Amino acid sequence: MPKIYDNIENQLSQGLTATLELSKRGDFCVGYFNLRGWHEVADKIETLDGMLINENGDQVHRFCRLLVECKSCLLKY
Repeated sequence: MPKIYDNIENQLSQGLTATLELSKRGDFCVGYFNLRGWHEVADKIETLDGMLINENGDQVHRFCRLLVECKSCLLKY
């Protein structure tokens, strides 16, 4: 079940730390990402085993993927 982190009642760094301790790799999709917060999870990401995933027909070993939405980058047609 998805969980919403608002950093008031549910702290993102605590939730990610708990989840990453049980994970082999991480895929994250966020609406905003501030690089200053990366130190909160960097040590956990570095300990992940990683997994082979299919990217464009190739098997690639990945530890972490981060997709950041950039509203100013979206083109309007």
